[in-house]
Amino acid sequence: MTTTTTAAVLRQRGGPYSLETLELADPGPGQLLVRLAACGICFTDVGVQRYEQGTPLPQVLGHEGAGTVVAVGDGVTHVAPGDRVVLSYASCGACSNCSHDHPQYCSNFMMLNYAGVLSDGRAPFTLAGAPVYGGFFGQSSFATHAIAYARNTVKVDADVPFALLAPFGCGLQTGAGTAYNTLDVQAEQSFAVLGAGSVGLAAMLAAVDRGCHSIIAVDRVAARLDLARQLGATHTILAEGQDLAAALRAICATGVDRIVDTTGVSAVVRGGLEALASRGELAMLAVTAPGTEITFNPNTLLGGRAIRGAVEGDADPQAFIPWLIGRHVAGRFNHTPLIREYPLSAINEAVADMAAGRVVKPVLILD
Repeated sequence: MTTTTTAAVLRQRGGPYSLETLELADPGPGQLLVRLAACGICFTDVGVQRYEQGTPLPQVLGHEGAGTVVAVGDGVTHVAPGDRVVLSYASCGACSNCSHDHPQYCSNFMMLNYAGVLSDGRAPFTLAGAPVYGGFFGQSSFATHAIAYARNTVKVDADVPFALLAPFGCGLQTGAGTAYNTLDVQAEQSFAVLGAGSVGLAAMLAAVDRGCHSIIAVDRVAARLDLARQLGATHTILAEGQDLAAALRAICATGVDRIVDTTGVSAVVRGGLEALASRGELAMLAVTAPGTEITFNPNTLLGGRAIRGAVEGDADPQAFIPWLIGRHVAGRFNHTPLIREYPLSAINEAVADMAAGRVVKPVLILD
């Protein structure tokens, strides 16, 4: 069958998206066709839009899609046409990390999520016979339809609007998973997030859910700090002109137990490390621009302090996303205030608003 889709196409690095009508490939074995209703915009999309990261152009980006299954290929058994789904990152299921329940560190991650083609080598989109690349994070959801894989398609039973479901595919999973899984924050601990965007606030919501006794949000945008307090932060720090380590230790004199950095800025990371408590841990999540370097005095790590990276919140989407949606339904992970909806036609406006800090999590409405 021939599926026609309206998609936001990136044709020039650093350029805007253009809305185009494309033809979409049929789903092959292990693949499925999804009619998308919503897709969140993530800073990873912005990074690929602005900087060369090995992704060929023209391409359809977008990797926080949610919608309804239209058709399935051979071998897809856990979802059927009509099922409501959230799309997440792709993984092979066969490498050592996938086999040991760590698909976020899949040995084939870059090929499956960044190569611009499907796993069988096909370009997912065409325009007048010319290829338009996609398969971004196993989906390319800046479009009304997407080809996804069985492994990155998560069935959703909860009656939650698609605009709220979409960000679970990456941003919410990454932030919350880092707090719940990577750092395993506990009630007796203090917690800080450096950068109160959607990923940072998702991590903070997890810390609120776990009952951390001191929860600190740091950002340069006052409105985001106001939102953080509404969501449960006990303290906020406006980052401009501050000695970050001193400001954090003014709140937690013996240091902060767990910190999530979403900025990737050297001075911010260094300040966070210097504010860690003995045996404290800092997790770094930012995808930085090429050439970025972070410096710190290695003596900072004495006292059992640790710095580590994390991908997708150390979460297996098939298990974690339904669990996190359950926390939302139970009223323990209310990310609704983070969301602002935009039509697909306003994608360039949505990206500009997010980059300027005017919106935390823009979600494109595609249905």
